[in-house]
Amino acid sequence: MKIALFTNEFPPNIYGGAGVHIDFLTHELKKLAQVEVRCFGNQKEQTKQLNVLGIQPSLNVMNDENNPHIKMFQNLSRNVEMAQHTLEADVIHCHTWYTHLAGIFSRELVQSPLILTTHSLETHRPWKVEQLGNGYFLSRWIENHAYNTADGIIAVSEQMKTDVVEAYDVSPEKVTVIHNGINPEFYKPTYDNNLLVELGINPAVPFVLFVGRITRQKGISQLIEAAQYFDKNCQIVLCAGAPDTPEIAAETEALISKLKSNRDGVVLISEMLPREKIKVLYSHARVFACPSLYEPFGIINLEAMSCETPVVGSAVGGIPEIIVEGETGYLIELESISRTDFNPKNPEAFQRNFAEKINRLLADEDLAQAMGKAGRKRVLEKFSWESIAKTTYSYYEEVIGRFEKEKA
Repeated sequence: MKIALFTNEFPPNIYGGAGVHIDFLTHELKKLAQVEVRCFGNQKEQTKQLNVLGIQPSLNVMNDENNPHIKMFQNLSRNVEMAQHTLEADVIHCHTWYTHLAGIFSRELVQSPLILTTHSLETHRPWKVEQLGNGYFLSRWIENHAYNTADGIIAVSEQMKTDVVEAYDVSPEKVTVIHNGINPEFYKPTYDNNLLVELGINPAVPFVLFVGRITRQKGISQLIEAAQYFDKNCQIVLCAGAPDTPEIAAETEALISKLKSNRDGVVLISEMLPREKIKVLYSHARVFACPSLYEPFGIINLEAMSCETPVVGSAVGGIPEIIVEGETGYLIELESISRTDFNPKNPEAFQRNFAEKINRLLADEDLAQAMGKAGRKRVLEKFSWESIAKTTYSYYEEVIGRFEKEKA
């Protein structure tokens, strides 16, 4: 089988959960088939089972500072070139709306089935209008058309299956659920006090850890507000970078400055650290905080759990399919999100409830350790990339068979 895998993110250009997913999935799929990766960037790699080609926008003449949609046009040009560089494939597998047009084009040109993985849905992320402007409405149109064209859809959680069926009126029979996974041999308890000191963290004081992009979706502003209720005998480590817009960057900086003026122990790491360092932070943290307002799955929670760290997370999207309440961490209910300021309808209640569970783990090290061990046990039992890749490959075979039957 030859698999054409289209993606925005691919190593070394990874900035979110979708990129992590694609990295590990590709590593396992190439053991089963030939994989042709087309991605955004300048990557170029050729082995017997894997061919990676990064796509740069050729239409650089469109670098017009006065055109508010220039990034969208560059994305569209990349899609054309992805299709141009995909002459044959038995199945086309797209990740995120950034590559959906390429998938549609190639489906028709190559006459092979199109499969989409739902890492998120644009229609559920209205705050992206801040980042894309009116391009956001085009991204929603592209996504809608792709889901109604696709021959198969992989949802990364049961909640995402429900979401895509409701959002785009696709048949539930066309959607299968295959959870995200993790490499537990990489993400395992790993300790290095020297790294903590280098990053400005006191190894002798327990800390709450956040890792994620500075975006509305990840709820970092809610966490910073909740931190005013955290016990004073802890540190708050915010490993946060890649802001969506200058506005949200400035807003987050102001909130952090305010928090620092009211308490000690606030550590901001404003760069996206490599995974080798992130797993050390997970391992040393007393508790990992995931205050997401929207999270189709949440690989980051698996990473923390695999490093034996309990998680306090929002009860949204796929997170309740990862965290076992009271066993591997705690789930905090989140009321509906305001479509005007993209915050919870009752933010103070959410923040106080979040802080209460954080404080429970800060106060009870034995409880935190027990939950951490239970979390790693759950990861080992449920979320192996090897088994996920085999399930994905079997789904390819199923969709290819259905596609060929319909063509005949």
